[in-house]
Amino acid sequence: MTYTMTFEGRPVRAEPGQSVAAALVASGVVSWRVTRGQGRPRGLFCGIGLCHDCLITIDGVPDQRACVVPARDGMRLGDRDDA
Repeated sequence: MTYTMTFEGRPVRAEPGQSVAAALVASGVVSWRVTRGQGRPRGLFCGIGLCHDCLITIDGVPDQRACVVPARDGMRLGDRDDA
């Protein structure tokens, strides 16, 4: 079974057991937010939940660590102005 999530209006596929970040990177998305001050792109960095680079809004809940949240079918993944 493959899941389908939505990121910035486009479908992103995920496999059961994948994190949100892994699914995004596998689909070619390497940056999903920008820093407030200088607008620098951020995405997956440590991959184990220690840093804050992979923060994303998931189903309307901001500041979720994409690297540790398991992908689920139907998730709505945030936009870049939630940095």
